[in-house]
Amino acid sequence: MPGMARREGNGGLLYTARLAVSPSALITDAVMFEISPASHLPKAAQYEELVAQARALLAGETDWIANAANFSAFVFHSLSDLNWAGFYFHDGRELVVGPFQGKPACVRIALGKGVCGTAAQTRQTQVVRDVHEFPGHIACDSASQSEIVVPLVAPDGTLIGVWDVDSPVVARFDAEDAKGMEALCAVFIEAALPRAS
Repeated sequence: MPGMARREGNGGLLYTARLAVSPSALITDAVMFEISPASHLPKAAQYEELVAQARALLAGETDWIANAANFSAFVFHSLSDLNWAGFYFHDGRELVVGPFQGKPACVRIALGKGVCGTAAQTRQTQVVRDVHEFPGHIACDSASQSEIVVPLVAPDGTLIGVWDVDSPVVARFDAEDAKGMEALCAVFIEAALPRAS
């Protein structure tokens, strides 16, 4: 039987999945992860809950791309009023789009260009109330009105990339979102760069 997914509202998802290898093969239950709705909580508490859920989601998985894909889907379906959530990874020269949720995106962004390039170059989270007021904003989706970008930096200072989230609502993001997104990204970096034993 093929996998099934059912969406429940904007604030949470319940996935039910089964993997079938072949009719004669053993049917194995896939690991199910349920996103618990946290939208009823105050924003700081909501992010605390999301950090705990992200830690559980990424626990034990070492594949960088799998974690980035699940992390993107998790945030996109956990927070309201988003139209894009995903990664741009630094390839040594520029930012290159990674796993994301939303419409197709700009593939390459130079350091220092747009909100993502600025976050990467300055290594500071960028909270943009209105993208139309940001000098040099790169419009990948015309519906985007506000944006938050968190630089992803390894413990040794190496630039990994950026975590980029867009909203179709002006002023969707604030300082609490910056703190919460930074905490979520710390969980991703922990999972992506496991400590040597």
